Amino acid sequence: MAYYVILSNLTDDGRKTIKEKPERILEVNREIEKKFGVKLKDQYAVLGPYDFVNIVEAPDNETVMKMSIELGSRGSVQLLSLPAIPVSELLKKLK
Repeated sequence: MAYYVILSNLTDDGRKTIKEKPERILEVNREIEKKFGVKLKDQYAVLGPYDFVNIVEAPDNETVMKMSIELGSRGSVQLLSLPAIPVSELLKKLK
């Protein structure tokens, strides 16, 4: 399994949905785990250029791509997915 940092921005529709139904965030989290096999490790609401930072674990890049296309096609969020390597793994590879 690989780690990914997912930076997300809500669209106007996404902000409206979250305002009216905040628990939608948790529904989507459960959906990505069940439908795509992407395990949510950490999730933060943040200030600045992004609305959320998510740390996920997924089998491969293709799985994250499918998830991103599915979520993005709904029109409520835009995602930026970054593959991540734990520092301990990086140090092993550098030796």
